[in-house]
This record gives sequence, C-alpha cells and structure tokens, in this order.
Amino acid sequence: MAHQDLRCFCKWCVSWLAIFLISVEMVTTITHYSVPEEMEEGAVVANLATDLGLDVKTLKRRQMRIDVVGNKKYLDINKDTGDLFILERIDRELLCPLKTTTYCFLKLDATIENPIRMFNIEVEVTDINDNAPHFRRGTMHLDISESSPVGERFSLNNAVDPDVGTNSVKDYHLSSSEYFQIEIQTGRDGSKFADLVLKKALDREQQAVHNLILTAVDGGVPTRTGTASIIVRVLDVNDNAPSFDGDKYVVNVLENSPIGSLVIKLNATDLDEGSNSDLVYSYSLYTSERTQNTFTLNTDNGEIRVKEMINYEDSKIYEMEVIASDRGSNPLSGQCKVTIQVTDMNDNHPEISIKSFQSPIKENEPIDTVIAVVSVTDKDSGNNGMVDLSVPINLPFKLRQSSDNYYELVVSEPLDREKVPEYDITFTVTDRGSPPLSDNETMTLELLDVNDNVPQFPQSFYTIRVQENNAPGALLGSLTAFDPDLHENQYLVYFILEKETANTSMSMLFSINPENGNLYALKTFDYEIEKEFLFHIEARDSGSPPLSSNVTVHIIVVDQNDNAPVIVSPWRAHGSVVDEKIPRSTDKGSLVAKVIALDIDSVHNSRISYQFLQVTDATLFSLDQYNGEIRTMRMFSYRDPRYQQLVVVAKDNGQPSLSATVTIKLSTVETAVKAYADMTEVPLEYDIFSDLNLYLVIGLGSVSFLLLITILVTIVLKCQKPKSSKVPPPSRNSVISERNSTIADSTLVSNDAYWYSMFLAETRKGKLVVRQPMPKGSRYIVSSIPRGTGGTNTSDSAPSTLQYPK
Repeated sequence: MAHQDLRCFCKWCVSWLAIFLISVEMVTTITHYSVPEEMEEGAVVANLATDLGLDVKTLKRRQMRIDVVGNKKYLDINKDTGDLFILERIDRELLCPLKTTTYCFLKLDATIENPIRMFNIEVEVTDINDNAPHFRRGTMHLDISESSPVGERFSLNNAVDPDVGTNSVKDYHLSSSEYFQIEIQTGRDGSKFADLVLKKALDREQQAVHNLILTAVDGGVPTRTGTASIIVRVLDVNDNAPSFDGDKYVVNVLENSPIGSLVIKLNATDLDEGSNSDLVYSYSLYTSERTQNTFTLNTDNGEIRVKEMINYEDSKIYEMEVIASDRGSNPLSGQCKVTIQVTDMNDNHPEISIKSFQSPIKENEPIDTVIAVVSVTDKDSGNNGMVDLSVPINLPFKLRQSSDNYYELVVSEPLDREKVPEYDITFTVTDRGSPPLSDNETMTLELLDVNDNVPQFPQSFYTIRVQENNAPGALLGSLTAFDPDLHENQYLVYFILEKETANTSMSMLFSINPENGNLYALKTFDYEIEKEFLFHIEARDSGSPPLSSNVTVHIIVVDQNDNAPVIVSPWRAHGSVVDEKIPRSTDKGSLVAKVIALDIDSVHNSRISYQFLQVTDATLFSLDQYNGEIRTMRMFSYRDPRYQQLVVVAKDNGQPSLSATVTIKLSTVETAVKAYADMTEVPLEYDIFSDLNLYLVIGLGSVSFLLLITILVTIVLKCQKPKSSKVPPPSRNSVISERNSTIADSTLVSNDAYWYSMFLAETRKGKLVVRQPMPKGSRYIVSSIPRGTGGTNTSDSAPSTLQYPK
C-alpha cells in the first residue's frame, strides 16, 4: 500500500514537471514599453523582434501576431521589420477614465508558432497635457450678507482636469477684488479646491453686486486654464436711518384752500433695501392737536394735505414735526420741522349763471342772432368783486353786455355745419383781485343741417371705353358723387339726362343705378355703327328744395376686329374665280390686275395687306402688298403656259387677323379686241358717293321726280344711235377681260351692287367720268383720272376705261 502511494506521488510530480517545462517554453518574460498618448498612427514604439530575440525573417512564416486585450487594437507588429507600431491613436483619458492611479497600462499578447510561444507585452501610456481644466458650472451665484465678518470663507465649485499628475489642476487665481481673495485647499487625493475669503467688510449701499472671475491653472507645459464667473449679491441689513431732504420746511398756503389740496410732499430716503427702506411718516408728540386736525399726513408717501377749511383770520401759522421710520427688525428713524404760513387771499370766486341757452340752431342763422343770456356775480367787494366775462376768441361768437352783469352771446360770423358740426363754448369769468379768481362754464352748441351743398363729382368729365360686342347689362363704370350734408340732404339719386342720338334715347342705350351711380350698357354696341356717345349724368339730393349737379360722360366704343375684308375688285360674277385675258406681248412691269379689299373696322384693324397665296409661276408676276397691283416681272416666253392661276389673299391688321381670297385665272391671247374710242364723256363728281345715307334720303324724298327723269333718259338713250369708229390697233399694255372690261391704273369693273364701293375706294383722290353707252355695246364705259401711283402706264390715253354691262 505504501509502495502504491509512492508510485502515484512520483507520477504526479512528473506531470507537474512537464507542465512547468511547457509553461517556461510558452511564457518566458514580460516585455515593458512606455509611450505617450496621442501618438500619430504608424509611429514605431520599439522593435519587438529584437527585444524578444526573434529572427525577423521567420516572423511571417511563424505567423507572429498581436492579440487584442480589450475592445480596441491600438498596436500591431510589422512582420517585415519586427517593429511594434501605433495602429490607432491612443487617448489615455478614454483608456483609463478613473484617476485612482497615475499609471495606465495597455496589455498585449504576442503569439508565434512552430513552435508555439507566447509573450506578454505591457505598454504604459503616459499622460500629456491635452486637456484644459473646466468648471462643472460656468457661473456661480453667492448671496453674502453685508454684515458678514472679515475672514469668513465661502466654498466654491472646484475645477476638474482629465489629465493626471502635474498636468492636473495645480492652482486657482481670482480677478482683482478689494473685498475677496482665494485660498487653495488640497484634498486627500491631491486635488485642489478653492475657497472665497472675505478680506474687507461689505457695504451694500456702496456696491450691491460683485462680479468676479475664477481661473483654474494646471501644471502642464504649456499650461492650460479654465474660467468661471462668480456673482456675489450683497444682502442688505438695516444699518441706515431715514433722512429728509432738509431739516426745516417753510411753506405758504392760501386760506380757503379746498379740502384735500396738497400743501407739501415730504420726501425721506433710506439707503437700505426691502423692508429696511420702506418708510412710515407720522406726527411727533410735539405737534399740536389743532394742527393735526387741520392738516392730514399720508403715512405712506409723506403728503400733507388740507383736512379742514383754513381761515386766515383764525390762525396765520401752523408748526409741526414729522418723523420718518423704516420697517426693519430694529427700526431707525429721522425727523424734520414744517412751518405752514397762511396767505390772505381773494377767497370768493366769481359765479356764472346761464339764464338762457338755445341749442341746437340751424347753420344758416343770421349774424347777431342771440344764442344765450349769461349773468355773473362775485360776493367780494372792490376790485375783488369786479369781474370780466369772456369766450374763446377763435369761435364765431361774441359777447355783448346788455345790462349790469348780464351778457348776450350772439353769432359774429357765418356758421357752416360741414366744417364744424358743434361748438364747445366755455364762458370764463375772472375777478380783478390779487391773485384773481376765475370760474368757467362750458356749454355745447349743436348745429342743424340745411341743404346748402350741391352734390359733387370727383371729376367734371368722365371718359369710359367699352369694347364693341359687349354683353348687354355690362357694368361700364361707377359715377359716385359726394354730398357733405346730412340725412335726407345727403341721400343722392342718379339720372341720365335725356338726349336723343339718331332717334334713340340715351335711356334706351344706358342705365344707371339711382342709388350707387353704377352705369350699365343696355345693348351690344357696334363700332361700325356708333363710335361714341356723349351725355350727362345728374346727381340730385333729397333735400327741400333739392340740389343737383351733373357730369359729362363720354363713352368711346373700342373697335374689335370682327369684320373680315371684302374683295370688291376684281369683281367676281359667280364664286371667287375671276377670268382675265392678257396679250402675250405684254411688257415687263405692265399692270395685269388690281385687287382691292375693303374692311369696315377701325383704321388699325382695317389696314389691308396683300400677298400671293398661290401662283403658277412666281417669277412671272409681282404683287404690291399695299395697293394690290399685280404686275408682270418679265415678258412672256414661249415656254410659259398659256394659263396662269393667281390666288391672292387680303389680310387686315387685327389680332387675330381676318382675310379674304380671290382666284384670278389669266389666259394669254395673240389677237386684239375691238375698242370704242369716240364716246362723249359726262363728268360725275366724287361727292355723290361720299354719303350713301344722304343719297338714299334724297332719293326716297323725290321718288316721283326721279321716276320722271328715268323715263326721259331711257327714251333719249333708245333714240340715240351709236357712232361707228375704227378700231385702233391694240396696245401691248392693254388688258382685255372676258366680260369686255379693261382695267388700267386705278380702274374698277363691276356688274353688281358693289360698283359703288369699288368706285368709292378708287376715286378718293380724283373724279370719276362715266361715258355714255353705245347702242349695241350693251355696256357702260367708266374711266377714272389716273392717280399717279408711279407705276408704268398701261395706255397712252389720259383716262383709263371701265366697262359695265348693261
């Protein structure tokens, strides 16, 4: 049994020996390094391979590594050089937040394989002065009694510094102060504390608040500091007695002064504060009872007022002593003497009595009308009993004395309620005493309105523009007048003064709201029929008798582009296509046709421009965009087709513009057409076309006369024989149409009612000549005097001709 125990013991010893040998192989020693905090990343701490006696070349193969002890890996090893370097910036205050010790270590384990070996590495992180001291409270408030003894201490909040050792707080400094100083205390852990010590007695009345700056300084190089404000409020103690502005006061008071009149206000001051400065005023025992009954003393503000009626004949002087006491726990007091001298005076005021007062009155009351009767009296005698009565001089009234002490108030200037609706008339009576006494009485005089103002319009002439094609009932404008009178004299009614235009009453065209003056259109206006209206609006008040005024209204109808151009030349018998024939021998620049369009809109909207919409050969014809003349740009050649088609569009100048088109089919011919030259010209003045309405009125008024003339002319024309003449050779510039019409310069052709419009457009600068018809020609020939447009003449004859089928 003992042998077995010995064997077991030997095995146990061998096992522990093996374990010990393995431990010696795994951990040989602890390597210690020291680095300051905040080193840059990548900075080398030491060559770990050299310090551990390892071959640098075998570090990678043996997979040497640094194991993290903690959450962050601050250091690592360079396997190429064996250097231990900073992997992440180290903050000692973050790594070791507790300041129980000045030492801070970072423990690492270095491991290498083949064979496995472990090394303990201990890196001490030393502190640098990277933190400034700071106070937990930036401002400290202290309340210190002004009675605190010199040397009394007051604790202050200490400053903290995350750094350790010499880099922590080492000292405190206080800003310059006459009353306070700093004493520094050291705690058991070596921390520094500051106490505020009173070195001079405080006086709140001299300085109630002390503002100090406490500075904490650490021991680093360079040093860092932190500051805090100390606000010391000095608490008051009752150490100042109240004092008056003066020791003696002499004041004069008039006899018969009203009860409650202020005689004097005493003012005492106490430099303390709070209840220590609240004062109470009182009479001393040396003040007589009669004086206290005659005058009252306000205990809160020191006012001495009249308590009973003062009579100079009873007492000429009053003396009193007043004490001012504070409300402190140990009250202090001060006193003064007051002498009141009574001054004899004119102690009876004059009196005013209003015997009669008429209000209200009309604003048109005549001058010298009596408004009021006033009497004045004064119980005094001599100069003190003589009185003067007056009213303000800026009022349109004056006083007139009717008998002793009686006055009449009369109107002195015309009254106008619209300027001043009422007057506050103050009667002031003053005696001739020394000093004089006075009294006053104020009466209010109201003025009644009369209808003396006509309604007034802001403008004397209104111009209102309205677009044509307006909706019936559209509001055109508001014509509001003003009447400064009141009530029914102010109520206005609006009328349109009747005026007929073209047998149409204005009330049929316009309507006005009789209450507010809003003007409305009753119909849709057409600029082409009526361009403007001129009438009057009357505003009449409701007074008796009523007054009125009127204003001129000018309605201008503004044109809209609501009419498209109408092509009146060349005339189209059917549809919009016109057939024309021209000789192929026509020269360059010859007038082929002239397009004329009319637009009945206003000048701006009726301005016509012409352009080709379609043309067979653009090199053959030109179109003047202003007068519509179509001319040849060159002579015809054998290659040109016999038929040419021109589509001309006439546009007005409106927005949006309206247009009309005409198609002209031209055919070239080689033969001439017979012409008739010997014809008798009968002049026709342009003025017969200038006013179609006048022409129609005259025609309707003389139907019988015109019928007779027509019969006679018809008989003469039937009996007349045509004169034969030779047909001259055709000119190269002549233009012949299928309707036997020749157009030259400004000549127009028509076989419809449009002949009048065509002639009117072409003859604005000359006369028209109508030639007598040929018996067998079945046509009228009409010519116009050339207008000299500057183009090439198409005929050698003076007048150009226009034929009109009969």
